Amino acid sequence: MPSDCLFCKLYAEGDHVRKADGFAAIKDINPRADTHLLVIPERHVETFRDVGEFPADEVQRMLAFVAETAREAGLDDYRVMVNVGPGGGQTVFHLHWHVLGGRMTGMPG
Repeated sequence: MPSDCLFCKLYAEGDHVRKADGFAAIKDINPRADTHLLVIPERHVETFRDVGEFPADEVQRMLAFVAETAREAGLDDYRVMVNVGPGGGQTVFHLHWHVLGGRMTGMPG
């Protein structure tokens, strides 16, 4: 774990909406929707480009965790996004998934 990684720190000691099986969900501090959660893996991988570093079963568990997080948040219709690299809007370089539901602000259609 890089000592300066915000999401590594939040995984270890953050205020989690849920946490299980090597993944955690937290509320985004700059929400772009009525519900805006971030799903972060415990394993530090900088970007989605590097998702191949995860074993296939761990990727499957991560996607199931994203879906279960949305369900537990009461979302039937929602958006799941991953920003990749600075040009793609990524500002924290630890792989994370945005789960957005309800009224969205400042988001492309």
